[in-house]
Amino acid sequence: MTKKHTSLYIDEQLLAEAERLLSTSGPTETVNRALTVAVELELRRGLLSTPFGITEEELQDMRHQRGAYERPVV
Repeated sequence: MTKKHTSLYIDEQLLAEAERLLSTSGPTETVNRALTVAVELELRRGLLSTPFGITEEELQDMRHQRGAYERPVV
């Protein structure tokens, strides 16, 4: 991993809240963890828009067969 030393102006209250939510300590660990979380979130969002070539109905059927999804009773 390459590292870059930089100076940032960080909102102290936002940093404290991020440290609490991410269970980190100190600005470096918190910023690195927050960047990791942001990248992972955006990668997941990209998956949501990826066409997998199946219909919503086929997806529901697969979930139902696995037991992870129950169709609502109408």
